[in-house]
Amino acid sequence: MIIGSISENRNIEKRVAITPESVKKYKSLGFEVYLSENYALHLGIEDKEYTSQGVKIFNKEDEVILNSNAILQMNMLNDENLDKLKKDQLLIGVLNPYSNEKKLKELNSKKINCFSLELLPRITRAQSMDILSSQANLAGYKAVVDSFAYFQKAIPMMMTAAGTISAAKVLVVGAGVAGLQAIATAKRMGAIVFATDVRIASKEQVESLGGKFLIVEGAENLETEGGYAKEASEDFKKKQEELLKETLKKIDIVICTALIPGKKAPVIIKKDMINVMTSGSLIYDLAASQGGNSELTKVDQVIDANGVKIMGETNILNKLPVSASNLYSKNMFNFVNNLFDKEKKNFVINLEDEIIKKTKVE
Repeated sequence: MIIGSISENRNIEKRVAITPESVKKYKSLGFEVYLSENYALHLGIEDKEYTSQGVKIFNKEDEVILNSNAILQMNMLNDENLDKLKKDQLLIGVLNPYSNEKKLKELNSKKINCFSLELLPRITRAQSMDILSSQANLAGYKAVVDSFAYFQKAIPMMMTAAGTISAAKVLVVGAGVAGLQAIATAKRMGAIVFATDVRIASKEQVESLGGKFLIVEGAENLETEGGYAKEASEDFKKKQEELLKETLKKIDIVICTALIPGKKAPVIIKKDMINVMTSGSLIYDLAASQGGNSELTKVDQVIDANGVKIMGETNILNKLPVSASNLYSKNMFNFVNNLFDKEKKNFVINLEDEIIKKTKVE
C-alpha cells in the first residue's frame, strides 16, 4: 500500500502532513511513502531526510497522486489535482466540508473516499487523532506571544525604585483548547487573566489555571454533547454584552478564540464595546478566518479603532509550522493506523467505527 502527499500552496499553508519521524511509523506498518520534490524544504527539511527513510521523491505531483492509494494533506487539493484522483483512492485532511460541499459531493460520486479530520468525534479513543486540539493549543500560545510582543507596555507587575508598573490585564473570549492555552500562557508571563465562555463547565478549568471566570447571571450551559459551544439565546447575548462592556473598560489585551464548528464565528466584541476600551489596548482575533469575534476584525490586517488595535490572522500556525506539522503528522498517522487492517494489509472503511463514520464525508 502506498500513501502520498504533495506540497501545499505555501502562500497560504506552510504545514505538512508527513514528517521524517512519521515516515518511520508508516514504514513499520508496511507502507510505501511517496512525496513531491522539496516537500518540506521550507521547514528546513531536505528531501534526503525523507529518502534516507525510504521515501520515493517525485518531481511531478501527478505521479504521487496517480500512484498512491491514499493522499494525505493538510488542506483540500486544488481543482486540477482533484481531477486526477481515481476510484477507491482515499483523500484525508482538513477538507472543510462546509465550504467545499460541492467538491466533496463530486468526489463521492466518483467513489473517492474522503475523510475530514476536523469532524473527529470527541471520544477518548480519538484523542490521539484530534487535530483541532493539537493545533488549537499552539494557536492559543502563539496568539498570546504575538499580542504581548505588539503591546507597548510590560506584562508582569514590576516594582522598581522609580515606582510600580501594574500587571497587564488580559481577557480571553472562549475557553476551549486555544482559550485555555492562552490563559495558561498569559498567566505564566505575569498577566492578570479573565475569561468568558458560554459553557458553564469551563469555569472550573479557567480557575484551575489561575484565571477569573466572568459568568453571566442566570446563565445556562450552552454546550453540545460533543463538547463544543452552541448558539446562545438573545437574552444570554444581551447579558453577556453588558458584562463584557463593563469589563473591557479595564482590559489591556483581548484574545478571541470562540468558534462554532461549521458556522460563522459569533460576533462577541461589538463596536460600542471597543469604544470603551482604553487607547493602546489591543484585540487579537483568532477567529478572523471565520468572520471574527470582534465586529471590526479584518483578515490579515491591523485595524486602529480610536487607538485600539485589532489584529486578525488567516492562519496563525504558519508562524509555528514546524511544531504544528509535527503534531499534525502524528494525528494523521494515528488516524491512518485506525483505518488500516494489519491482517488484510489494506484500508477497511468500517462504518461501525464511530471515528470512521463521523469523519467520512458522504
